[in-house]
Amino acid sequence: QVQLVESGGGLVQSGGSLRLSCAASGFIFTAYAMSWYRRAPGKERELVATITSVGGTTNYADSVKGRFTISRDNVKATVYLQMNNVRPEDTAVYYCFAQGLYSGRRYWGQGTQVTVSS
Repeated sequence: QVQLVESGGGLVQSGGSLRLSCAASGFIFTAYAMSWYRRAPGKERELVATITSVGGTTNYADSVKGRFTISRDNVKATVYLQMNNVRPEDTAVYYCFAQGLYSGRRYWGQGTQVTVSS
């Protein structure tokens, strides 16, 4: 079955770094664009970053540009989010998301909590 398993969340101090991972299985990874979303307490879900399936074109929310980097390893079927210079406002549950390029199918991970202390 389809699985997106996030890991790497935790507690980090403001200005620090964290790397999230999302291991995918059960679908053809290279046929899916991958994204990271986040939801902070009391706020709407926000698209953080996206990476295309081949070629690796990336897009970022303005709030994370220059600090976060999304990447993928198509051999390991894993997508990453490198978070540098984190801020308290980055505190949220981070979700991995897969969007099928041809099928239109969508899959969500279970989420991983990131907490940034000031």
